[in-house]
Amino acid sequence: MQLTRRDALLLGGSALALTALPMPALAATEGVDAAINAFTGGAEVGSGGISLTAPEIAENGNTVPIEVSAPGAASIMLLAAGNPNPDVGTFHFGPLAASQFASTRIRLAGTQDVIAIAKMADGSFVQASQEVKVTIGGCGG
Repeated sequence: MQLTRRDALLLGGSALALTALPMPALAATEGVDAAINAFTGGAEVGSGGISLTAPEIAENGNTVPIEVSAPGAASIMLLAAGNPNPDVGTFHFGPLAASQFASTRIRLAGTQDVIAIAKMADGSFVQASQEVKVTIGGCGG
């Protein structure tokens, strides 16, 4: 078998592309895990007691409406798992808050999971997530 210059360039370019592709995905996962650990302090995160409302399909990733509600929560953190910076925001509720509900619009880089974690008044944590499919726009263009 004889390796031509064209074959060598194609093989080298393919190897470079394969090594560069997984890096952003791994970096985003590490950022989400670090943010969750910072918020929960490494505590166990359960499910239930929190509702996350997001569209299944967002035509425009620049303004995606998100609503989160967790009755009895002291604070709620929102994360966009696929964004370069996954931290969206944290909402804090005082003892006189009438309801533990937040509504906002966020920017998504592309199709990804939106994650909400609530710290309940008893110190426990609950989580909800939902995938949002972005068809155009967003952080990535």
